[in-house]
Amino acid sequence: MKKRLTLSLPIVIVVLALLLSSACFVTTQANEYTIVRQFGAVVKIVDEPGLSMKLPFIQTVSTLPKTEMLYDLAVSDVITSDKKSMVADSFVLWRIDDPLKFIQTLSGNLGNAEYRIDTVVYNSLKTVISSMRQEEVISGRDGLLAQRIMDNVGNTFDNYGIKLLAIETKRIDLPDENKSAVYERMISERTNIAASYTAEGAAEAKQIRNEADKSVQITLSEARAAAEKLKAEGEAEYMRILSEVYDTPAEADFYEFMRALDMAEKALGTGSKTLVVSADSPIAKIFQAVGAE
Repeated sequence: MKKRLTLSLPIVIVVLALLLSSACFVTTQANEYTIVRQFGAVVKIVDEPGLSMKLPFIQTVSTLPKTEMLYDLAVSDVITSDKKSMVADSFVLWRIDDPLKFIQTLSGNLGNAEYRIDTVVYNSLKTVISSMRQEEVISGRDGLLAQRIMDNVGNTFDNYGIKLLAIETKRIDLPDENKSAVYERMISERTNIAASYTAEGAAEAKQIRNEADKSVQITLSEARAAAEKLKAEGEAEYMRILSEVYDTPAEADFYEFMRALDMAEKALGTGSKTLVVSADSPIAKIFQAVGAE
């Protein structure tokens, strides 16, 4: 009996040592915060993965998520500044940035955090959309609307140890009963705008064409005037040269003779063998002079 007690004592010691060590060491994962409390008060927050120490049986341990979390807001009705009803379906990406503040203000409860996020983001969503016209809300779905909501929220969640990463709208649309009427009105407005642009473009095009035609007529008129002037100057120069070359009676007769031959050549060049001229024509005078000789 004594021997049996001697053998079991080391086993008991080992078991007690294991229990004590498990109560002293805490394992923190990479995706969580470890909260160490003593008599309900937070005494230490471990945010690095690995092993850490705590007082056994006196200090207790809990965890909070360190990862990004998604909260899906309920689908809600909102009113634009031009009194148009719309349906918004949004979600929020968030994480715990300061676990101590999170515990102090929200009791470390994720449900309390989601309730606070729902209230603040929904109110911000309504405030932003109520300051925008329906067309601006629809066109702002490329990121402008989400950014304006984030700006409106501002640093509200800093006091809760929460960081909002993004606020996105999955769907922002018209109520089903209003879609057809709104789309028809938007199409009509766009058609009127297009017609206005077309009319303005046609008027401007007509003005441009009129100015171009006027410019062409002015240019042609100036060109014709310049051509007539050059022609007159050329003829004047031609007559001056002739008067200088044929300034004697003999030279003048020779000039008349050459002109008569040119005229006869042109008349016979059509294939005709008969040349009919008047008695006082330059050609007749040439032949009369030749016959007299």
